[in-house]
Amino acid sequence: MHFLDVFYILVLLTFFFSYIYGEMRLQNKLKLASILFLLVSFVCAAQSIDNPPPPMGPTPPPGLPIDVYAVFLLVLGLILGVYFQIKFSRR
Repeated sequence: MHFLDVFYILVLLTFFFSYIYGEMRLQNKLKLASILFLLVSFVCAAQSIDNPPPPMGPTPPPGLPIDVYAVFLLVLGLILGVYFQIKFSRR
């Protein structure tokens, strides 16, 4: 960077901070601070140093059951529903 580039950046930062500390209302300062914190969190979340996850395995062949215990859960739900219906109807 050249000397003039650094000088222009310093002048712009000086005007920016003098505006924020001098003329800007408190409500606008809070909005600006919220936006800056939000943007910083996006930047921090985007910088991942972990390796990418391993690729997924092969997909299962079609026709396999979704859940082995689906019938068991339906029967259990029916039994619990009847139990609570009887329990609350006695009151």
